[in-house]
Amino acid sequence: MSTRSEHQTVPLSVLLKRELASEKIEKPDIIHGQASQSKKGEDFTLLKTECQRVVGDGVSTYSVFGLFDGHNGSGAAIYSKENLLNNVLAAIPPELSRDEWVAALPRALVAGFVKTDIDFQEKARTSGTTVTFVIIEGWVVTVASVGDSRCILESAEGDIYHLSADHRLECNEEERDRITASGGEVGRLNTGGGAEIGPLRCWPGGLCLSRSIGDMDVGEFIVPVPYVKQVKLSAAGGRLIISSDGVWDALSAEMAFDCCRGMPADAAATQVVKEALHVKGLRDDTTCIVIDIQPPEKVPAAPLPPPKKQGKGVFKSMFRKKPSESSSHVDKEHSEPDVVEELFEEGSAMLAERLDAKYPICNVFKLFMCAVCQVEMKPGEGISIHAGSSNTRKLRPWDGPFLCSSCQEKKEAMEGRRGDGSRYSSGSD
Repeated sequence: MSTRSEHQTVPLSVLLKRELASEKIEKPDIIHGQASQSKKGEDFTLLKTECQRVVGDGVSTYSVFGLFDGHNGSGAAIYSKENLLNNVLAAIPPELSRDEWVAALPRALVAGFVKTDIDFQEKARTSGTTVTFVIIEGWVVTVASVGDSRCILESAEGDIYHLSADHRLECNEEERDRITASGGEVGRLNTGGGAEIGPLRCWPGGLCLSRSIGDMDVGEFIVPVPYVKQVKLSAAGGRLIISSDGVWDALSAEMAFDCCRGMPADAAATQVVKEALHVKGLRDDTTCIVIDIQPPEKVPAAPLPPPKKQGKGVFKSMFRKKPSESSSHVDKEHSEPDVVEELFEEGSAMLAERLDAKYPICNVFKLFMCAVCQVEMKPGEGISIHAGSSNTRKLRPWDGPFLCSSCQEKKEAMEGRRGDGSRYSSGSD
């Protein structure tokens, strides 16, 4: 009697092992350390562990790490540190399951970044800040970034992954094209007589970045829409390094990991800063956060084991996708592969693309609520994010999600549109 369904079911021993494994990997150990050397006093960090998705349950926890590298003053960096997380969480619908909550993060991060920018600019302050914002839920790491601070990952298998984007105009042609199409100008500092020096900058304002929070004196084409990448680590874990450009102007990703390998997180962060200063000296605020994501059975103070692969100068620019099922023993068929799995990646600066209704769990977002600032609207009061779109593949203009009038105005300004919906011209009329 049992032989009829034997080949169709998973043995109880495998189910029990998988259940135990699930309990063990649900909440890895998160060990972090930070170090900083100040030149201008404009770098700020946010370190929050054991945050609760469901307040009071003591179980549904996640961790948040943020690095805010300010410029032209510290106002934007301080404001973002104090308000960004709350704005992101406000954009996540309540009563979601754990998987839905994780899937909602990329869209909520976009809304939170844009709302933080709008709110800060209403205070009429002229400073700006880069942001690298990391949320760790279980083995899932979600990173949102604007500017030139970076977050990199070394898996326990020894592969290096870049989880943020560099929005320096000097190295991002796509962003240069976007800014000029929106009415800005990109060029080097002109010292007179035709001589140009320094990195590429956006004019007016002279900012070297294409994305930031703040910078209202530069132009709306400097957008706060973040690049977002979400990955799932294997149960073996890995190490994250989040650093400001003071580190990356001196060290490559491989150099940063090599110089601190075998050290606990706090000592590793100190070593990365020390190594950067040794290479270029203290020319800018230099800040580093190191985060070790480890299986619970590992002693927190124990360093990560040396990687199995150490190809010099070789970086993994591509993530390995979901592996195919094993055809071997049934235990292997249900075991977790030791790879880093990419769950989400998007870097478009267009809000219509980032808040689109094609979003995997769009049905849990309230229809009559602004997709950015979360203000409630009456039916027919909101403006579709697709309004004025020239892309015929998009949904109909009267389909949601919707924006309130002020957030719609912000969207049009970021896209280089006048109030009548026409685009600014970067050339002379």
